Amino acid sequence: MDPITTADNVAAFATLSDDELVERVKVLAACERRASVALIRSLVEFDARKLYLRESCSSLFTYCTQVLHLSEGSAYNRIETARAARRYPKVLKALECGDLTLTAVRLLAPHLTPANHGEVLATARHRSKQGIQELIASLNPRPAAATIIRRVAPQPTKGDATPALAAAQELEISLPTTAAVTSPGSSTGHDVAATPAPQFRAAVVTPLAPDRYKLQVTLARATHEKLRRAQALARHTLPGGDVGSILDRALTLLIDDLERRRFARVASLRPSPGQSTASGRHIPAAVRRAVWQRDEGRCAFVGRTGQCRETAFLEFHHVAPYAAGGAATADNIQLRCRAHNQYEARLFFGDTLVRERQECGWSAGHRT
Repeated sequence: MDPITTADNVAAFATLSDDELVERVKVLAACERRASVALIRSLVEFDARKLYLRESCSSLFTYCTQVLHLSEGSAYNRIETARAARRYPKVLKALECGDLTLTAVRLLAPHLTPANHGEVLATARHRSKQGIQELIASLNPRPAAATIIRRVAPQPTKGDATPALAAAQELEISLPTTAAVTSPGSSTGHDVAATPAPQFRAAVVTPLAPDRYKLQVTLARATHEKLRRAQALARHTLPGGDVGSILDRALTLLIDDLERRRFARVASLRPSPGQSTASGRHIPAAVRRAVWQRDEGRCAFVGRTGQCRETAFLEFHHVAPYAAGGAATADNIQLRCRAHNQYEARLFFGDTLVRERQECGWSAGHRT
C-alpha cells in the first residue's frame, strides 16, 4: 500500500509539489474507479446467486445499506449499474476508463437495448447529468408539458395552529395554450397570485425532447404579477398567453441588455467622430466588443488540460497587468471567469497583496 494514502499520512500530501499532487489526484481517482468497478462486478454475481438471502436480508438493496453500510443513493446507483452491466458488459469498461459515471449508467439503463446500447454508451461519453437527460429525451421524446401555475401554501410560523388551513389554500390551475388570459385589472373567481414561501427552491429544468424542456420554478408575487401583465400586453400576438413564448421574448431582451451593458454589444456600430483611446484602467467599448466576440463569451484561460469552459461570472483581464503598464487594448485584454481572474492575480501579485486588497474592499469583479 502506498504510505502517502493512509490515514496516518494525510499530512504527507503537503510535501508534494503542485505537479506531483495533480498527478497523484489523477492516479487516486483512477484507483477509485477501478475499486468501484470491482465492487459492481462482484455485485453482478452476488445478485445472480441471491446471496443476500443467506445473509438475512430480503433484497440486495437492504444488504448494501444495512450490511455494507452504503448510503441509499450509492446502493441504488451500484445495484442498477450492476444489473445493466449483466446485460451489457460494455458498461464496465466505460466506467473503468472514466467515460461514464454510475449516475449516468443508472439513468441510461432503462433505455438501453441490445440494438442501441453500443451507440448510446458511446454518445453518453463524458456527458454531465444534464447531458445524459438530454440524450434520454432524444431516445424517448415526451410531449410538451402543460403550463401550470400553482399557489404555494404559506409556510406556518412557529406557534401557528392553522397549518391545515394553509394547505387547504393551495390552488392549481392548468393553462392550455388556447386559454384566454385575464388582465391584472380584471376580477376572476380565482386568485392565482403566488404567495412567496420564505425559501424558494432551485428551478428544475427537465429535458422532454431534443428541442423541448420543462421548467419548474417558484415565483414571488411581484414576479407573477409581471408575468400576468406581460401576457395581457402580448395578447395581440400571443392570444393564448403561452408562458414559454413570453419567457423566450423576455430572455432575449434581457440577454441583449446585459451584453450591451457588460460587453458593449450592439446590433450596428454608429460612426464615431474621434478615435477611441485606451487610457487608464477604463476599457473602451470597442475593445470590450472585440474581446467578447473573439473569446466567444467564454473564459479564455488555457491550462494544462485545455481551455476553461466557464461562461458565467466573466470579467475583463489584463494579460500584462495594468499595474505593470498593461494597456487596455484588444491584444492585452481577455475574458476570464472570476476564479481564473483572481488566480492569475495571485500568480502575479502574490497571495498576501491580493488578500490585503480584498480586505480593503477590493471588488471580486475587479479587472486585473
